[in-house]
Amino acid sequence: MTQPFEPATGPPCAPPTTVLNLSLAGSEVGPILERALEGRETTIEEGTRLFEARGAELMPLMAAADHLRREAVGERVTYVVNRNINFTNVCVKRCGFCAFSRGHRAGEGYFLPMEEVVRRASEAWELGATEVCMQAGLPPGMDGWYYVDLVRTVKQALPGIHIHGCSPEEVLYGSQLAGVSVADYLAALKEAGLGSLPGTSAEILVDAVRDVISPGRITSAQWVELLQTAHRLGLPSTSTIMYGHLETSYHKAVHLHRLRALQKETGGITEFVPLGFIYEDAPMFQKRRPAGLRQGPTGIETMKMYAVSRIMLHGWIHNVQVSWVKEGPKLAQVGLMAGANDLGGTLINESISTAAGARHGQLLTPTVMRALAREMGRIPAERATDYRILRTFADPAADPEDLLAGVENADARFGSYGKLIGEQRFRFKDVYAQGKRPSPQLAGGSGQ
Repeated sequence: MTQPFEPATGPPCAPPTTVLNLSLAGSEVGPILERALEGRETTIEEGTRLFEARGAELMPLMAAADHLRREAVGERVTYVVNRNINFTNVCVKRCGFCAFSRGHRAGEGYFLPMEEVVRRASEAWELGATEVCMQAGLPPGMDGWYYVDLVRTVKQALPGIHIHGCSPEEVLYGSQLAGVSVADYLAALKEAGLGSLPGTSAEILVDAVRDVISPGRITSAQWVELLQTAHRLGLPSTSTIMYGHLETSYHKAVHLHRLRALQKETGGITEFVPLGFIYEDAPMFQKRRPAGLRQGPTGIETMKMYAVSRIMLHGWIHNVQVSWVKEGPKLAQVGLMAGANDLGGTLINESISTAAGARHGQLLTPTVMRALAREMGRIPAERATDYRILRTFADPAADPEDLLAGVENADARFGSYGKLIGEQRFRFKDVYAQGKRPSPQLAGGSGQ
């Protein structure tokens, strides 16, 4: 079958034009980096060894990754103006890493009606956003076609906005409730106006680890198969990893290998987003701590993740994104010299990392992002969700007005997770207690 995306081309065959001094990398890491710079594919075993790099091996590792970044995407540092809309925190799953979810009778469980989702998306559009990212929990009793109707309602209200939403876990849940195949459900989402899928719910694509941190969740094979189907239907996706918990260096290398294999087949992945485990309020840290659980990644572990990802995915997935909401803008900026090239989104609202204990806020303005890139000697650029460049900002004096930077109090203007879980008007338990269920009709949508 002909794939709807451009076929991935693989690593370049020609040797790099710049020769790096890898003498400090040692007899084990040095040859691996040399082979990567020659355009040869890094194996799982080699990736595992790179994740174990220490001491003098670290700087050559990051320099090699930065060189491959330059080959792949040049000197641009990209970002997208977007808004997160996590429309409910009520979920039937009980993942050990997730401090965001609540049970259906919990006082802090909320559910945003469709008119509120549309209001938030419209506000973002007026402030320059080109994307809304819609992800949420898996509420019990939900009408199976709710996700489809939500996408359709937002797209009808804002035809020009890109809807990036419905994680593989949500697509699987919706298809099961609707009683249709995953392919049919994805086709319905696309017809309704979905532009792309977030590659979340991947966590770590090793089921022995998944069974501990998120028992009962979508399996590795299901995750891969679902994205294969989405890509075949013309729906691109991102890809992610969650690390810094129970996984080993080998597990991380296996995860990257599986993403690379998927991209070789479909060409539908737009970016790779490493997500460090936020431990502070995670249930598996607070309540039922498994043996060997770490307190998230260290700074060096974060840099190694960016570097090894760039090296293993080189030629296949071109964009590696930092996570300022998890690491903070300062460490995220350093990631730009370890293989990363994208600062992610403005977000405007952020609930999932904040609920777990992240303390870096929910809005990073374009003005700040451009400054972070320029301090690294790079050229900032605003992109679309699919990485088309919308605007490049070579001259700081010519920067346009930043509407988000003009918001004096972001929490007062946009709300916050702390306020949201305390608002009585969005209580899920009140809806559930009345014998109702989240449905297109209840939420003001048009129905399937």
